[in-house]
Amino acid sequence: MNGNPFRPFDTNLDQDTSLLLLREAVAGADDGELFLERHRSEVLSFDDGRIKTASYNASEGFGLRAVRGETAGYAHSTTLDEHALRRAVATARLAVGQGGGTLAEGPARTNQKLYTDADPLTESTFPAKIDILREIDAFARDLDPRVVQVSATIAASHQEVVILRPEGTLVTDIRPMSRVNISVIVEQDGRRESGGMGGGGRAGLIGLIARDAWEPVAREALRIALVNLDAEPAPAGVMDVVLGNGWPGILLHEAVGHGLEGDFNRKGSSAFAGLMGQQVAAKGVTVLDDGTIPDRRGSITVDDEGTPSAKNVLIEDGKLVGFMQDRQNARLMGVAPTGNGRRESFAHIPMPRMTNTYMLGGDTDPAILVADLKDGIYAVGFGGGQVDITNGKFVFSCTEAYRVKNGVVGAPVKGATLIGDGATAMKQIRGIGNDMALDPGIGNCGKAGQWVPVGVGQPSLMIGGLTVGGAGA
Repeated sequence: MNGNPFRPFDTNLDQDTSLLLLREAVAGADDGELFLERHRSEVLSFDDGRIKTASYNASEGFGLRAVRGETAGYAHSTTLDEHALRRAVATARLAVGQGGGTLAEGPARTNQKLYTDADPLTESTFPAKIDILREIDAFARDLDPRVVQVSATIAASHQEVVILRPEGTLVTDIRPMSRVNISVIVEQDGRRESGGMGGGGRAGLIGLIARDAWEPVAREALRIALVNLDAEPAPAGVMDVVLGNGWPGILLHEAVGHGLEGDFNRKGSSAFAGLMGQQVAAKGVTVLDDGTIPDRRGSITVDDEGTPSAKNVLIEDGKLVGFMQDRQNARLMGVAPTGNGRRESFAHIPMPRMTNTYMLGGDTDPAILVADLKDGIYAVGFGGGQVDITNGKFVFSCTEAYRVKNGVVGAPVKGATLIGDGATAMKQIRGIGNDMALDPGIGNCGKAGQWVPVGVGQPSLMIGGLTVGGAGA
């Protein structure tokens, strides 16, 4: 694959013939589209003084979908030609059966442009990137003699999307992505701890690999590692918790966000099913999913069905007011699509997915939230977690947390996990900080075996009565 623009209807397929075949596939159906994609990605990682990974992946292909009611017929191919497309039509039509559907109106057009067309993969040479990884390694080691291992990763991708709709509309989008991650391991008196930091977004790579950009990332990774070096075993029990701003919004994403996706609510499997218009969170809590923020990791100019992305309010002042929808679930629920129909690649069918999901800030100084914490945990960093969509129950591990007693932040704690359920946690929010922030651009979201980039965010929050799992009482 070369660096020429992805124009499949100029090089591989005749657009008029493809449109006729698409219309044949969706005759008697409710909806459908032809999704064509070219995707290239590169990952370079430097670990413990040597190159650990140097990978490059390239793929292109199409996916053809025909939707009838709750059923979707889907066929995909890595071969972009008329023969493959005709075979896909025969497969997709199996879902249409005898037809009887009414083709849905196509999505609105948009001229918005949320990110650059720049190709991050071509902005720097392979040797130059390796030299930068070596610089990062040397810099981090020189920061502190306790650093015993450094890992650094530069990742970039370039996705080109073309969507042909049955009404004849052609939608295109060029989606760049760049990311730099740094982690360090420190050792003192035989004890080893780690810390990591990274960031990126839908932008070129140059800004991330400049020294003045990655130096603060390396320093922050070291700071977290050194904090954990002094950490004590976390307490266990039910206690109040203050969450930091930014990345801790991953808890909101997992414990609440997935439950607000249209398919789970249409099927009645979400903890929020049937609660539209009801109070599902504390007063003052407003949650949005916004795919229109320029250059953010979760942003999309259009979703993978051709619907323009939007700024969607999900919870307003504690009341449930909206769900995230793709076209199929929106039609079945009698509402409008919200621009949340996303897929991992041309080989996957779209479904309702989050973009950038965050909670709006309040009017409280975050220092006051901590000062009001009598006996609890101040959690500012999170690692992995698990959530059950049907009831919102979650378990999240803290990567940076502190013990707080009588409003005084004490020693860092290690091994803390937060346990609860999203619906209850949202109702137990007792304070909302005025420091809303988005994450640095590192999030990925998995659903039904598909992964897409996402963003999260929130202000500092005080939540009462969460269960903290730890090593001690």
